[in-house]
Amino acid sequence: MNTISYANCGFILKDTGERDGRFYSINVPLKDGIDDGIFTRLFKTIIAKVVETYSPGAIVLQCGADSLAGDRLGCFNLSIDGHAECVRFVKKFNLPLLVTGGGGYTKENVARCWALETGVLLDTELPNEIPDNDYIKYFGPDYSLKLPGGHIENLNSKSYIGTIKMQVMENLRCIQHAPGVQMQEVPPDFYIPDFDEDEQNPDERVDQHTQDKHIQRDDEYYEGDHDNDNHMDDA
Repeated sequence: MNTISYANCGFILKDTGERDGRFYSINVPLKDGIDDGIFTRLFKTIIAKVVETYSPGAIVLQCGADSLAGDRLGCFNLSIDGHAECVRFVKKFNLPLLVTGGGGYTKENVARCWALETGVLLDTELPNEIPDNDYIKYFGPDYSLKLPGGHIENLNSKSYIGTIKMQVMENLRCIQHAPGVQMQEVPPDFYIPDFDEDEQNPDERVDQHTQDKHIQRDDEYYEGDHDNDNHMDDA
């Protein structure tokens, strides 16, 4: 599994994994105030190169909403449209895609974001006006789905972004070929017999060790002449 993180500068650019996992993790540390334009350009450039390099069989995309403008703990200026544009871009690779939630500390904006991005995933254009519902009071005063970007000072200079992009591309070049995992047959499930508590004498409790002895694999459990126990005395 390869991971790519876009976050504030708490992440270290050169932290790319250890030992056999080295270069299987890509961190993209960003400073406060990044806006839609810079973020989406950087995201698309790096993700396109990541997909080209790793040739993934599937993608897990975590859509943390704490990067939205106005988040209680976040420090970015992303609009909901800018955030959703990244989801739209990843979807275009036509790879199996699992999309999950993530951070986000202004609950009404988290709901807005994930509703819009669910629409993106389903190729459905949602109206900007939020329909009446039991929680409509949380979305006032404009009751709109989309929110604009913020106005925090953007500390991501052109030279800083250029340095970040160059270093990430250099990390990706350290992978000589697209890594793959050999497919293997999944072993059979364990056989776990049912214990009918109604038929057991409550004064004769079965200890855990005894119960464990009854747990056997399907491919190790035989009956009749092929019973492993029957052959044990002959050995």
